[in-house]
Amino acid sequence: MNARSLMIVVLWFAGAVFASNAGGWGPEYPLMTNPREDEIMTDSDTGAELRFLTRGEHKDTNLYFHQRSWLADGSMILFFSGREKGGLMGYVVETGELVSIKASDGTKLRLPTAARFRNSVFALAGDRIVEVAIQLHVQEVDGKPKTAVTARERYLCTIKGVDVYLNESCDGRYLAVGGAKLNGMDQPGLVLIEVETGRWERLCDVPEGVEYHGHVQWSMTNPHWLSFAGAPNRLWVVDIRDRRPWCPYKEWKNELVTHEFWWVNDQLGFCGGVNPKPTEDSHVKLLDLRCGTVRIIGAGSWWPDATPAQVAKRNWWHASGSEDGRWIAADNWHGDIVLFEGKTGRPRLLTAGHRTYGAGEHPEVGWDRKGDQVVFASHKRGNVTVCVAIIPRAWQEEANRLAVGLEAKSARN
Repeated sequence: MNARSLMIVVLWFAGAVFASNAGGWGPEYPLMTNPREDEIMTDSDTGAELRFLTRGEHKDTNLYFHQRSWLADGSMILFFSGREKGGLMGYVVETGELVSIKASDGTKLRLPTAARFRNSVFALAGDRIVEVAIQLHVQEVDGKPKTAVTARERYLCTIKGVDVYLNESCDGRYLAVGGAKLNGMDQPGLVLIEVETGRWERLCDVPEGVEYHGHVQWSMTNPHWLSFAGAPNRLWVVDIRDRRPWCPYKEWKNELVTHEFWWVNDQLGFCGGVNPKPTEDSHVKLLDLRCGTVRIIGAGSWWPDATPAQVAKRNWWHASGSEDGRWIAADNWHGDIVLFEGKTGRPRLLTAGHRTYGAGEHPEVGWDRKGDQVVFASHKRGNVTVCVAIIPRAWQEEANRLAVGLEAKSARN
């Protein structure tokens, strides 16, 4: 090994910090606004309000469930569109208009997530990681509200080989990315990016013998913990202070463990069960990393003579939790969306029939910032579109009053 190659290897050791050419905010530029296409209806079975953001003429899909879809103030919902001038788009909640969100040079943005504390989007423009700040200016034109949308861009750094997710820590300090060949390295690993400066560092390598399967995401409540998916064991966690990945849950052979998500109180949720395919059961489970216990918060079902389609109606494939801890939402392969009470696990069907079993996009249900709405992919308007379901007010009020355990004793007194 010559001196030059030795230097490159040393620089890529975990913990090496790389300077960035991150700059300040660039000049303001306009974002193209399109007329509204939305439709609002009421679910006839549950009474939930459903808002379809687009007509369903194109392939329009929501962000993945562990990415933030709403801007910090709730004024815009991010989604992807397959239309000719689509890519990353935003739905203006006040007016229903659709906004095409691009980098300052017109490059399409990918792997986006809304910022935790400000009206910005973190995304990749090519291999450049950027922050795009969005401003909405709503004014009345000919008696109707119209939105002028402007943006400013800030460059953070350039990293090649980032896989499908860019995720921000709960304190807004870091972004995390993963990849099998980040900047040409042969060993899969994770990288931290300091949001304020754009400086980045190799956090860790994926352990020897573990297949890297992506899904990098931060804890909802702990700024030191993040997770990624692997195999043969799915769940892996890293504490950024010691940089050593560890597996918090060892699976049985053929046990289903999939689509993990972080929730309140340092809990890592996932969907899974122990009956093998094609009639697998899949509960929504919560792993408490501090006390080392796993419980079922959303029960699935299994019975011996069930067909795969029947079992899929009673089991869950994606799940995510509201930031306030009141709810966990889950979807199935039939496009049903169910809420489980955070304290009791009791189920409530929110809306159903947004997918045909065996065909179409999975709903991949995610949450707004307040725990009032969920977003998911729906086929009810023809081609796939993005749907937002609002939790009925009566359900929310009941959840707010819910007292369990010692809370019930205090409430009685």
